[in-house]
Amino acid sequence: MNSWPDTEGGTIARYLRQLRLRCPTSPIYYRQALQSFQEVAAQHQPSQVNRDALEAWLRERAPHWLVSTLLHRARIVNRFLDFLVQEALIASNPVADLRTEYCVKSSTAIWRALLAPIPDQALEALRQLPPFGSALGHLMRDHIALMRTRGFRYETPARWLWRFDRFLQTHPELAGEPVSVMLQLWSAARPTPNHVAECEKVRRILGKARHHFDPSVALKRLDSRPQQQVTRQWRRPYIYSPEEIRRLLDIARTYPSPRAPLRPISFYTMLVLAYCAGLRLGELARLNVGDVDLQSGTIIIRETKFFKSRVLPLTNSVLSALREYLEARCNAKASQSPDSALFWHDLGNERYTPQGIAWVLVDILRRARIKPPKGKTGPRIHDLRHSMVVNRLLGWYRAGINPQERLPFLATYLGHRDIHSTLVYITVTQDLLQQANERFRMLGVHCLNVREEVKP
Repeated sequence: MNSWPDTEGGTIARYLRQLRLRCPTSPIYYRQALQSFQEVAAQHQPSQVNRDALEAWLRERAPHWLVSTLLHRARIVNRFLDFLVQEALIASNPVADLRTEYCVKSSTAIWRALLAPIPDQALEALRQLPPFGSALGHLMRDHIALMRTRGFRYETPARWLWRFDRFLQTHPELAGEPVSVMLQLWSAARPTPNHVAECEKVRRILGKARHHFDPSVALKRLDSRPQQQVTRQWRRPYIYSPEEIRRLLDIARTYPSPRAPLRPISFYTMLVLAYCAGLRLGELARLNVGDVDLQSGTIIIRETKFFKSRVLPLTNSVLSALREYLEARCNAKASQSPDSALFWHDLGNERYTPQGIAWVLVDILRRARIKPPKGKTGPRIHDLRHSMVVNRLLGWYRAGINPQERLPFLATYLGHRDIHSTLVYITVTQDLLQQANERFRMLGVHCLNVREEVKP
């Protein structure tokens, strides 16, 4: 039977084996941190590691390590505690318990507070409002649960409701007011077009939720004017030229990464798939090795937006880039399991996150001088998807194909629910307008060729 703490270090050794650390020196530092924590925890109740054990370990190691090093080792200990919970060796992770108690998302913030001279005061400063703790919190929570049981992810509306709930918790005097008054004051708190449109959507959601539990509540129509005002302020998608795409690919190929030689070809392959296959950042991050089939020339996109999975045929150039990347990935000693991440982080031994992919690709845009050095202005990574649609339409026009007949296939390729979502990606460029005009001239010129009447 497994037990912890164990004097022989078997639990720590088993944990390190399942991590599959790449750097030869990493197990040394991991074992040093975990053994020091195990020694301190053994002086308390091992099966119920609590906050006192965490603070005792921090006080014992603080004289020996820098604060940055101590916080890094604390993250190692935190993941080890999660492992002990999974193995049923301890009842719970005290860091996770503190995060729940103070409604804090970051474990590092908890460790910093425990390291402070007065931990209770530092923890209290971190305390956040509990989710859905307002007067309407139970209604919001029940409605979100209902929509998710119906098969909806319901993530964005849940964030809208959560923001409204936080506003109500900071204004407890509104608890007895009608919902219309609450929403009116929330809308006035931040009179931006996006916020006003969000308030109108929350009003509609709350109306549906109240109507579900009380059919006597009348449903009011959604006022579309706030959303129309937001839509008018949307910035125009940027359509990358072929020369700019080549520049991005060249920069990705030569991206400086002396400690991780697999990174440049990883970024290059990401750009190829984002542009040539129109993949979203989340779809790139979720790709597994088993999703790529070089024999049939396809790639599988599983359970993406709108709960849709699709099989995409790829061109020979894209397959060649994937084949080269898979060979480099194999040479880097990455896992070849079909369930392992296709885009594998050789330093952290894990898959790239959508946020990590976005950060790197945006940096490539800045290095190519397509995007300004700072700020959120300029072209976006998602504009590669817009460019793919526009260039696909141009290719159909130049091949003499009617694009209207192919739009349903393009919508399926992009993973859209219907053709209306695909129409959002059709940006009228000068080249696209010229090709459309040329097609109209070829098909309609005979209708304009009217013979003049001969006068006697």
